[in-house]
Amino acid sequence: MAQRVLPLPRQQSFCPPTVPNPFVHPGRLSAGDKLRTVLQGIILLPLRAICLAFILLLAWLFASIATFGHCGKGSVPLKGWRRRMIQTTLSRLTRTLFFIMGFQVKVKGKIASLPEAPIFVAAPHSSFFDAIISALTGMPSIVSRAENLSTPIFGTILSSLQPVSVSRQDPDSRKNTVTEITKRALSRGQWPQILIFPEGTCTNRSCLITFKQGAFVPGVPVQPVLLRYPNKLDTVTWTWQGYSLKELCVMTLCQLFTRVEVEFLPVHVPTEEEKNDPILFANRVRQTMATALNVPVTDHTFEDCRLMISAGQLTLPMEAGLVEFTKISKKLNLKWNHVREQLDTFAAIASASKGGRIGIDEFAEYLKLPISDVLKELFLLFDRNGDGTIDFREYVIGLSILCNPANTEETIQMAFKLFDMDEDGTITEDEFACIIQSALGVPELDVSMLFKEIDADETGKLSYDEFKNFALKHPEYAKLFTTYLELQRYQLDMLEDDIESPEVKHSPVRKSTIPVSETTPIARNKVCPEGNGEDNSSTSDKKDD
Repeated sequence: MAQRVLPLPRQQSFCPPTVPNPFVHPGRLSAGDKLRTVLQGIILLPLRAICLAFILLLAWLFASIATFGHCGKGSVPLKGWRRRMIQTTLSRLTRTLFFIMGFQVKVKGKIASLPEAPIFVAAPHSSFFDAIISALTGMPSIVSRAENLSTPIFGTILSSLQPVSVSRQDPDSRKNTVTEITKRALSRGQWPQILIFPEGTCTNRSCLITFKQGAFVPGVPVQPVLLRYPNKLDTVTWTWQGYSLKELCVMTLCQLFTRVEVEFLPVHVPTEEEKNDPILFANRVRQTMATALNVPVTDHTFEDCRLMISAGQLTLPMEAGLVEFTKISKKLNLKWNHVREQLDTFAAIASASKGGRIGIDEFAEYLKLPISDVLKELFLLFDRNGDGTIDFREYVIGLSILCNPANTEETIQMAFKLFDMDEDGTITEDEFACIIQSALGVPELDVSMLFKEIDADETGKLSYDEFKNFALKHPEYAKLFTTYLELQRYQLDMLEDDIESPEVKHSPVRKSTIPVSETTPIARNKVCPEGNGEDNSSTSDKKDD
């Protein structure tokens, strides 16, 4: 089959991210590392555990004193001696805590004061040990889950920092959190500085994922803070797939020392444009931090983590669920639940393949059709990187850009009329087989299974409602139909080119300069010998991809 040029260029913004999966840390200890960890841990682990317990009890005592008798809880800021106790005593105890755990902290840059920057934004967020920033910056307020405040000992210490609490049970929690951050950031010094990890979840530090807008909605200056862990043996990275919290704590306590670098970049003062556009503000700060870290940026978010976990539950590779949800959802107007449903369908198709990808064989089997030129054309439209397989990201984009726009009422009506050869308002199996066999070029094709699947009432005839309901649930067939018509027109044009005169054939004005989707496809074969002047199915699925 002659390869056709795709009618419209592919957007670079839909290209796969440079880091396929920032939410996993597959590294494992070698035999030597395990032996060294065990030998060191025999001495270090019990000593450090006892010291840590003592420091935590002291911190709990001072936190209790600082908050004792304070009315208003998180609605009224701590002031006077209460706030000074938090800033000095708790800060020093936290530094001592990290020192006992073996952390060697290297600080770069100048820490901004409250008037200079009411908000610290720290990244990449990869571990619970990132809390070292709190000790360095005078124990600012943080954003924390509401459930953490009820944890024994640690909850009291956390409450003394007067965190902005987030409740998963409250549907308005995100809105209330942003409102509270804005109120504190604009309080002119009444509240302490706020430390925010704008990525919202832990990664493996290979990139910076999408920054949430909460820290940037107030439109106040922020100070970017960078975190690095330059250790040969990584015992701190806590991701969705890798070591557990307990394992990391034990391994870290068994190391002689753990290096961490904290760099405070110059304060980013927002422009008027950035104040009015929190997304722009967040992206520019993120790019500044990524440049300093020499890592790429991606559009992954916490929603990708949820899809990744769902993919694992469906026996797919966990990275199969990563689609850069925020970017895809905004560009294609998709909801998370809809993408989650598409993941179920994708898993059903890819179940027979290895690696969580759909090949041409699985694609054909799912559509209950043989591999033909038309099917290959449709497969190529899904296969954005041309590697011969379709991953879940390509599948979601393909359905949204190629199939759903093609699956219009007009396209369905045109397809039904083409199948209904005797124009009696129904489609028999013979009529259905005739068109499918002609479209795919397989005269002996058995379409009985596909016909029975569409024939919901089992009458042996397809009504328009049955045909439409099936088409809406399986938008791939709509694009298959329009691709068939385009391919017919293309092959007809190629035939006409062969009989043109050399002068015309080599003329600089050629029909190939017109995109395929900008002209009306005319199906001229034994089934549909006459072109339909009102046929505009090829433009029905035209979308800038």
